Amino acid sequence: MKIPEICGYCGGKVIFTDSAILYGGVSRGDVYLCTNCNASVGVHKGTNRPYGTLANAALKLKRRETHVVFDQFWKNQQMTRTNGYKWLAQQMQIPEYRAHIGIFDMQQCEQVLQICYKNQNENVA
Repeated sequence: MKIPEICGYCGGKVIFTDSAILYGGVSRGDVYLCTNCNASVGVHKGTNRPYGTLANAALKLKRRETHVVFDQFWKNQQMTRTNGYKWLAQQMQIPEYRAHIGIFDMQQCEQVLQICYKNQNENVA
């Protein structure tokens, strides 16, 4: 994942900081944060590697919803997480390395939801 320097939403400067600045003094680890519009992305613990791309509040909510639905889907299908993402990449017709909810935009998240709902009663594994 590329380290963000400029916010794709507003063009603001992105800094690496503790998430406490976002969450009223309660730290949830480090983040990259836009100093202008507060778009952010968390990082892997103990590193400066972002989990995905910057997201505003609406996209964060959509990604959370997408994760809940997709995680339940691959578990119900008795897949591993890795195999779930491989399957998802095929369904979305994207390379496997691009199949990651943390980099998806709103439209891609909605696509994942529709794919999961459409296939929820099928044995796709």
